[in-house]
Amino acid sequence: MKYRLSKSDKIIRGSIDLPSSKSIANRALIIHALSYSPYPLKNLSSSDDIDVMQQVLTSNTNQFDIGHAGTAMRFLTAFLSQIVGQWVITGSERMKQRPIHVLVDALNALGAKIEYMEKEGFPPLKIWGSHLKGQVLELDGSVSSQYISALLMIAPVIEGGLTLRLKNKVTSRPYIELTLKLMKQFGVRSVWKGNEIRVDEQAYQAREFTVEADWTGASYWYQLAALANEAEIELKNLRLMSLQGDCEIASWFKAFGVDSKATPDSVIITKSADIQPKHLQLNFIENPDVAQTMAVLCVLKKVPFHFTGLETLKIKETDRIAALQNELAKFGADIKEPKHGELQWDGTFTLPKDELPCMATYHDHRMALAFAPAALFQPIEIDDPEVVTKSYPHYYEHLKQVGFEIVPA
Repeated sequence: MKYRLSKSDKIIRGSIDLPSSKSIANRALIIHALSYSPYPLKNLSSSDDIDVMQQVLTSNTNQFDIGHAGTAMRFLTAFLSQIVGQWVITGSERMKQRPIHVLVDALNALGAKIEYMEKEGFPPLKIWGSHLKGQVLELDGSVSSQYISALLMIAPVIEGGLTLRLKNKVTSRPYIELTLKLMKQFGVRSVWKGNEIRVDEQAYQAREFTVEADWTGASYWYQLAALANEAEIELKNLRLMSLQGDCEIASWFKAFGVDSKATPDSVIITKSADIQPKHLQLNFIENPDVAQTMAVLCVLKKVPFHFTGLETLKIKETDRIAALQNELAKFGADIKEPKHGELQWDGTFTLPKDELPCMATYHDHRMALAFAPAALFQPIEIDDPEVVTKSYPHYYEHLKQVGFEIVPA
């Protein structure tokens, strides 16, 4: 199935009820379960990833298929390892290609028993949950921060707590900080000094909790505002002073003439000036999920760029480096990968521009989300468009709200 997207003008006005933060919700669901909380979590999104996590945590079975939900795979592997019983967790074919040995090795060192059912180092996993005993663990901080977050969330219920020593450059540091801040809201203390994080054995406290709106989801509206001639968009339930690291993008988009104003219940973004940088250099080490947003924006605005800190993009829902190169080539842009974890474009177009480019999504929600705003410039098609249900189920409805025409192709 394909969608054809177009828009008759470059004006964006509307009020958007963003999905709640997937990053916060996934963590809150694990912490909520570990705290045996009687309070329901408020403002959980209806995205695929959150539905999968909820289904596992409320299931009466011991076998779970989490599909494409990488965060759920990592967080649940750690969670199940300390729940007495025998568990099997698997996922999509792509999930079976995403490495998990760093987390499994760490959990086995704490006393878990986890075996690979197919390929060594990859899901599916068979887990014999048991009583875990804490120690000092060394982890490579340059791999996925979700391994670190998965271990930190179960640290308070491990005998003796847990100390993590992080080697090398820490990737996605704000996501680790987010985990620790959420743990604190549920009564758990931690200490992060230098490269060492310590969480003592202690009890989570049940709390009422409401999930705020998703800043990564907001990035697509900032992108649209930057591409528009005129824009005024209210993003409901978004907080300018947020727990989420991706709130940093509000400052990035000032270079594209997009301003942000906080209200008690939202953030209002406006296109205040027709400006753009001559060249954009950004390090995504702390914000990898918005790399696609910025790459598409720069090509459409003809802004040469050099992006670094993209080391984790190859092990996401797809190899996002290759996917961006393939799809941006359809607009005539030849994107280079000068080094591992980098993308670079000199601003030249080397291929003929397609009249109606069809964007492949590679089973990756962020490919569809980031490329849809290109329809503000020219009609496009999106293949497998419903992949957005992973994180933003109502995305196309919201685009229609602001004047996009979206029809099956």
